[in-house]
Amino acid sequence: MLDFKNVYASLGGTQILSDICLHVKRGEITTVIGPNGSGKTTLLQCLNGSTRVTSGEIFIDGRSFLSLPPKERAKMVSFLPQVRTIIPSLPTHTLVEHGRFPYLGFSRRLDNRDREIVKSAMDFSQVSEYSPQYTDTLSGGIRQRVFFSMVLAQDCSLLVLDEPTTYLDPAGQLYFLKMLDRLRTDGRTILLVLHDLNQAFRISDTLVVMSNRKIAAIGTPAECRKQHVIEDVFSVKIKKFHDEDGEYYFFV
Repeated sequence: MLDFKNVYASLGGTQILSDICLHVKRGEITTVIGPNGSGKTTLLQCLNGSTRVTSGEIFIDGRSFLSLPPKERAKMVSFLPQVRTIIPSLPTHTLVEHGRFPYLGFSRRLDNRDREIVKSAMDFSQVSEYSPQYTDTLSGGIRQRVFFSMVLAQDCSLLVLDEPTTYLDPAGQLYFLKMLDRLRTDGRTILLVLHDLNQAFRISDTLVVMSNRKIAAIGTPAECRKQHVIEDVFSVKIKKFHDEDGEYYFFV
């Protein structure tokens, strides 16, 4: 699905990623984890142009992603950044409609199919009731779900999410992770960054562990646990617990 081939990247003239090789499998959740400053967000930003790839290639379904014009990229990858410095003063439904822009002509007029996709995205994220409200008046948690609806409205098979549970309370985080699980079941491919290691262990098919702006390990949560890479990179110990609802991990 998505392949990083010997990718080097820089920001402001400083090299910040070195020799990144990564294969993201179709229909799976791949989570990038690592200490602060390890290059997690930078890795994702190679896909939205915020980080300049200086060497190497990125392929999606065998196509050279970096050689495509921005509008074509936006039809292949939808991106939810961690931080937004500007919150637009727009009605919620209007903001979500922005997700359809890669598919619209010069007039940017939505047809019935576009409107149905927008409605479906808002229903899925449970923000339809906020449709007439202005985005900048919403709480951080609701606003995050609205931006996620806009990402879904792009109708891409690959979703790239940087710390998507930011601003969400515990109940909101659990619901968000359930949404990701449903999207995986529907065949979407998800690449995301999480700081919460317990969440990453529970939801991920594959973990990408980063350290010092390089990939330290790639594997299933069980494989990474067996290799003790989490303990080495984060300087923590893992404790695993069971109950009738499943498995839980604590990091001490």
